[in-house]
This record gives sequence, C-alpha cells and structure tokens, in this order.
Amino acid sequence: MAARIQPSILSADFANLEAEIGRISTADAVHVDVMDNHFVPNLTFGRTMVERLQQVSALPLDVHLMIDDPDRWAPEYAETGAFSVTFHAEAAADAAGLARRLRSIGARAGVAVKPDTPVEPLLDLLPEFDQVLVMTVEPGFGGQSFLERTMPKLRALRTAVTAAGLDVWLQVDGGIGERTIGIAAEAGADTFVAGSSVYGADDPGAAVAALRAAADGHAHAL
Repeated sequence: MAARIQPSILSADFANLEAEIGRISTADAVHVDVMDNHFVPNLTFGRTMVERLQQVSALPLDVHLMIDDPDRWAPEYAETGAFSVTFHAEAAADAAGLARRLRSIGARAGVAVKPDTPVEPLLDLLPEFDQVLVMTVEPGFGGQSFLERTMPKLRALRTAVTAAGLDVWLQVDGGIGERTIGIAAEAGADTFVAGSSVYGADDPGAAVAALRAAADGHAHAL
C-alpha cells in the first residue's frame, strides 16, 4: 500500500487556507495542529477553525490535538466531521475510553506520544486505536529537525501491530522531508505529516508526490 502523505497547514498561508488546501489535492489528508498554549507553548487553531476547514476542504481532516484535558475537548473535534482525531497520551486521563468515544462519534481515534514518552504502556491498548502518532520533534512548532532517536519506538509499534494482525496506522510528524521520510518508513511508519517540506516547495503537489515515492522506496518489510 502506498504511503499516506498528510501535509500540515501549520506551514501554510493562514490568510488563504482554502486555496492552500487546494495546492495539495493529491495528498491523502490535511493535518491540522490544534494547540492551546498550555500543553505546548504555542497557540494555533480551535474548534471553530476546524469546523470551517471541514466545510471547505475536499480532503479529509487529520486533527492533532496538542491540548490539555482531551478527555473533555476531543469529542467536540470529532463532532465537526473530522476524519481522524489524535490526542496525546501524556494529557489523557483514560486513553482507551476516549478512543472509544471518538470512534462512537464517527472519527478515527489516534493517540500521540512525545519524543521521550515510551510506547510500551500503549502496546496492550493498540486494538483501541486506529492510529499511533510518534512525534519526531518536540510538539509545538514547525520547522524543527527530525529526531532519529525516536525510531526504536516505531519499530516496537510496527512489531506489535504486525504480530497482532491489527490495522493501526503508524504516523510520524516533525522534520519529515525526502531524506528523513525514508528513515521513518524503514522503521515502520506508513503515514507521514510534512509541513515546511511541502509548503516551502515551489510546487506543493510535486513535493507530495516526491515524498510518497521516497517513503514507498523505503517501506518497512512486513
């Protein structure tokens, strides 16, 4: 299966987001980073913006919640019609329960971990999730360098997902470009968030195609 490329509009022109989404029409989804200036030291979009993006985007929305108290707030994002809602394991009181609630609303349920958060506590819970996001930078800002030290977590997740026969997408976010996407793909990732490497290109559509080809060329052997 071809790698999934989900450009992050954190790197897009905020004044023209509908047009910016149109520039990545060959992507698999739009990655929307919601930050509350508490869980991470940055403030971006909220529910109102996600609702509006949902109305104008021809692509599915992959919403990444970098917020406190996702047990309370994450379901509201699922109710916007978002394709996928990912919350952070570090912030959730009941990750499995929240995932079930998101699924019941109709969204795919994702759980994210920061670079230094171990994934072992999640391995027994994998059937509860549709996606696990391994952050390959510290969450909060775009344009950071890829942290290769996070790759053992991806390998552990890929081994567990394969052994259990699960259909859980393994996503990476942070510092993803044509070189680093291959490293992540070899470690087991199949879903890739890319910001500046897409929206910093003269042709974002061509950048999406190049990233997909680079990932497919290094895909983890299952």
